[in-house]
Amino acid sequence: MTPPQRQRRSTGAASDGVPAKEGELRNPERLFVIGGEGGGERADLDLVTLIVARADPPVSATPEQAALLRLCAAPLSTAELSAYLSLPFSVVTVLLTDLLAKELVQARAPIVRQKVADRNLLEAVMHGLQKL
Repeated sequence: MTPPQRQRRSTGAASDGVPAKEGELRNPERLFVIGGEGGGERADLDLVTLIVARADPPVSATPEQAALLRLCAAPLSTAELSAYLSLPFSVVTVLLTDLLAKELVQARAPIVRQKVADRNLLEAVMHGLQKL
């Protein structure tokens, strides 16, 4: 999957308060602006938690939330989302907490495979193959 090309929104003024000239790079928005209030409780997410979208982005969604929902059409880990959006994990966690509260995404733990296969299962498969 190719990561989407995302351009950061700019504040509209250079760091010294003078408006940027055409073609001149401007400072990106601060992360607390992207993350919103975020003062409440955060969802218990780790780097390998899988996120799946349950709905299309609503009109009221921020550009970052809409990008998260579009990316999550197929299950992606929070680490992948953070990398694709070029946002720190903490900001992605705040955005996902808001989307989880609105029930627009579903979080699920990754499937953990056993280190050693069940012996009874292996024997049943072996006997089944021998009968063929």
